[in-house]
Amino acid sequence: MPRNEGKLTLDKRVNIFCGHYGSGKSEISVNAAVLLGESHQDILMADMDIVNPFFRSIDAKNALEALGIKVAAPLFANTNVDVPALVPEVSTALRNKGRHVILDVGGDEDGARVLGRYHLDIPQVDYDMFFVFNRARPLTRELTETLTYIREIEAASRQKITKLINNTHYLNETTVDDVLYGLELAREISQETGIPLAATCVMEGLEEELASRLEHPIFVLKKNILLPF
Repeated sequence: MPRNEGKLTLDKRVNIFCGHYGSGKSEISVNAAVLLGESHQDILMADMDIVNPFFRSIDAKNALEALGIKVAAPLFANTNVDVPALVPEVSTALRNKGRHVILDVGGDEDGARVLGRYHLDIPQVDYDMFFVFNRARPLTRELTETLTYIREIEAASRQKITKLINNTHYLNETTVDDVLYGLELAREISQETGIPLAATCVMEGLEEELASRLEHPIFVLKKNILLPF
């Protein structure tokens, strides 16, 4: 079977997705939850972003719950309260060895600090923390600034990033060359840090053209989150 088979490997019980605002980490988190649901039944998808909780997009929540995936959104999300609070069930789920957990972490140092509160609950031998980057976004365009951002995320979250995801895109304007441009940076990051590249993500439609040009998995995303504008 070819390595670029279109699947993201999720072989840990706890999977954490972090990255800068606009990196696409929330869309990837939802798609990862759907993928995990193909082989597991007891899954919690938790939005840890108390600044921009993406489950204000009720479409993603409904889609996941229709598949039997439990959704834990910040308290007061989908309301007019601007500063939602984290739900207490996240800690319980992290400690439950029979439950798989996906965490979408806020996109800056403050957001990652929220994850740090759960440091003692996260099983250190059974988690992956994916750093999602979009080279088209600020702070992750070049190697030096991206490495600085990674170190800030790790320090604030008290967790080590274990895998990289290249999600370089320009929304509907994305071309194959744009994706490959992001891949160049992914390889530089991996070489500098030793963090392996887990996948390159693309929306449906680009995967066939990229398949013969990559030696790692392509994770094909389906649109689940509708922007509020």
